[in-house]
Amino acid sequence: MATKWNDIAYYQVPTDDSFRLKPQNPDFTGEIDGKKQAAELLQGGVEQLAELQDVLYADGRWGVLVVLQAIDAAGKDSTIKHVMSGVNPQGVKVSSFKKPSSDEMSHNWLWRYSKEVPARGEIGIFNRSYYEDVLVVKVHDLASKQGLHESLTGKKLFSHRYEDINAYEKHLTRNGILVLKFFLHISADEQRKRFLRRLERPEKNWKFSLSDLEERRYWDDYQDAFESMMRNTSTDHAPWYCVPMNNKWFGRLVVTKTIIERLKALGLSYPQLNEAQKQALEKGREMLA
Repeated sequence: MATKWNDIAYYQVPTDDSFRLKPQNPDFTGEIDGKKQAAELLQGGVEQLAELQDVLYADGRWGVLVVLQAIDAAGKDSTIKHVMSGVNPQGVKVSSFKKPSSDEMSHNWLWRYSKEVPARGEIGIFNRSYYEDVLVVKVHDLASKQGLHESLTGKKLFSHRYEDINAYEKHLTRNGILVLKFFLHISADEQRKRFLRRLERPEKNWKFSLSDLEERRYWDDYQDAFESMMRNTSTDHAPWYCVPMNNKWFGRLVVTKTIIERLKALGLSYPQLNEAQKQALEKGREMLA
């Protein structure tokens, strides 16, 4: 039986250490019949998400942290642009994290991310995140350059960081922050095609950097790091979703559908007015009349 594209459980990374990245198909599109149908479905999803965001803000008991991780050119920026195209920008904040500053390096490694966590009633998006500390730091062996004592950078460094992440995300969840994590999965050949488009199309030239090609040399190392990241940090309170992204139009649908379903499960509602507030409304009507 074919998997329906909108079954979000299909993309959810299991919590039993059984996940393997290699068998995941980045070309998967379910039963969606091309870009036209996807665009129609996405528009409906964007409208529904806008309605849910309004209730989220009014309810005020939950915030949402959306974490996007991926290899270069996987489509993080365009996913944010399309999925969040209909929401109220006042209730959404996008945070991107570059190489840490000397001040950030002098604090604990989660410090700079904690400052950007959304408040309850808001949606926060991390375009890359604290997971970079178990990805690029791992691939390029940068732990020794993070100012830590050598006794803290041994073999158990990354298992400790996985533990820290799981505890941190449980802390966020216990404080009313829904954590939604998406790994945008593309193939090496699709990345090559997207890099070529950046070179060939003038309006995309600004996106190209030779450093992207340098990082591409570490493709296998990054795939191993992504797999380990998801196997060790997909939990019941903050699971990963591995999103097929060779077709951006499909991946955006999956991200939108997942956010919608998880928001619905929160049981959000507009606040109920007490008697005093209802009386104030009546008085307001009388004054306006």
